[in-house]
Amino acid sequence: MRQALAATDNVQSLTTKLVLLRHGQSIWNRDKIFTGWSDVALSPKGEQEARRAALLLQQAGFTFDLCFTSMLQRATTTAHIVLETMQLDIPVIQNWRLNERHYGALEGMARWPAIKQFGVWPILGCQIKFDAMPPVLHRDDIRYPGHQRLYHGIDPALLPAGESMQQTRARLAPYWLDTILPEIRHGKRILIVSHRNTLRVLQMLLDQLTPLQVMKQKLATGRPLVYELNHQGQALRHYYADQLT
Repeated sequence: MRQALAATDNVQSLTTKLVLLRHGQSIWNRDKIFTGWSDVALSPKGEQEARRAALLLQQAGFTFDLCFTSMLQRATTTAHIVLETMQLDIPVIQNWRLNERHYGALEGMARWPAIKQFGVWPILGCQIKFDAMPPVLHRDDIRYPGHQRLYHGIDPALLPAGESMQQTRARLAPYWLDTILPEIRHGKRILIVSHRNTLRVLQMLLDQLTPLQVMKQKLATGRPLVYELNHQGQALRHYYADQLT
């Protein structure tokens, strides 16, 4: 019996927890507008969701050593609210590779006007097919990230004018493998505050999901998703933090 308990304790000591958190509701989530890299604020409901997420994590006994987030204010504000509510003073690392999928020429458009301009399949296809791109932006469009101060210093050839989920995975996977995963393997407790599609890509990498499976994944705003990982960073199981309370 003692040997069994010791073995269980040893396994637990080799695991770590990673928390994925989709930002709180943004004003364009609320208004059902394609957002992507457009830098919009949280709605009042989104701010409440961020505080609730922090309280859930706090009640469940979570703490963190590092926080990774995107360059977009709906994610960075959510991260700030969570860490402030939890009274955690830890490094927050922002990177454009954690930005939401770029929705190209759809950004800033509501669904029906987008369908009227581009047709049903270009809108529907990019939402249900892993390798389908939205209509792309012209590089001289004001919405193109290369024109925005936030991305000065980044090679314009790397900045998207529209992305499929496949392309989102291609720009996120190296950052996961080269930057975030090594921190997990060093035992760091990590919070990632990001966006619906980038977090679905991380789920794909963690759970080895197929393209069809990843397109079916749902992630609510402001609901912390907990992954238990072994010492190599491989997923053992996952669950929502509110299932612990």
